Amino acid sequence: MHNRRERMRQEYVARINRVMDYIGANLNGDLCLEKLAGVANFSPYHFHRVFRGITGETLNTFIRRIRAETAAMKLINNPKMTITAIAMHCGFSSSASFAREFRTFFGMSASQFRRGGLKSLSKLRQPKSKIGKSIRKDGKDDAASLNYTEGILQIKRRRTKMIEMTVEVKELPELHVAYIRHVGPYNQIGGAIEKLMRWAGPRGLINFPETKLLGVYHDNPEITEESKLRSSACITVPKDTPVEGEVGTMTIPGGMFAVAHVEINEDQYAEAWDKLMGEWFPESGYQPDDRLCYELYLNDPKTHPEGKHIVDICEPIMPL
Repeated sequence: MHNRRERMRQEYVARINRVMDYIGANLNGDLCLEKLAGVANFSPYHFHRVFRGITGETLNTFIRRIRAETAAMKLINNPKMTITAIAMHCGFSSSASFAREFRTFFGMSASQFRRGGLKSLSKLRQPKSKIGKSIRKDGKDDAASLNYTEGILQIKRRRTKMIEMTVEVKELPELHVAYIRHVGPYNQIGGAIEKLMRWAGPRGLINFPETKLLGVYHDNPEITEESKLRSSACITVPKDTPVEGEVGTMTIPGGMFAVAHVEINEDQYAEAWDKLMGEWFPESGYQPDDRLCYELYLNDPKTHPEGKHIVDICEPIMPL
């Protein structure tokens, strides 16, 4: 009985995952209740309740949030794209409705966000810390010392310089993968990876090095709340591979990527991304594209003499 209930739950999760993927790929398309219920193969009458029960958000709230967060990403990554064009691309009916919605989600206008508002937003979402605050010997704050945000940035720069990274621009193929979705902090995707491997092993789908193991990241952690971050633990599989329950399939688009090769400790993933995005990109002549980014895991850290994670960070690019 327990196994049957678990299979049913996994089937619900898989259907809702398909809907979330569809919404992300069709923000300016038809997102009416009937269409999305059809994607999930639920009746429209029950779909709202099922979606809320699985995701913790109403369907309308999820669509609004993804539209606003996608627009925020485009404001960062596409400086030449007008705010009006971004609003239309993300499915807003008018510039006025976009302006209202963006301010609701981010507390500032889109133009303020583009001019540097992301820094303020990121600062508000950083955990409280004493790092970066200098105290004089007399116990008083040194007015000439670095403020909190500047201190954090300097510490990040020092840390990322310790990570050795080689970056290559190259064309990567399209990947067909089986995945299990993880919602929550990105550094907790390991549980989904372990679950996926337990599913794939008995089915004869693991054949390293031909099989690729990767983590796909759907949201920007500087924009999306940590509890709502979506990531997918994936392995490459043949296109006709049958899946069931919470295991889904998707195609990761190929094209031109910046591929950053690193050997890092378990707690250095964020710093490696910071090094790629903050040091390599500004001098590269490229900007991030909207295609899916992912980490390609190249070793089992347990077999490395220093416990290092050997990883290719694959970020889609287009000319600046």
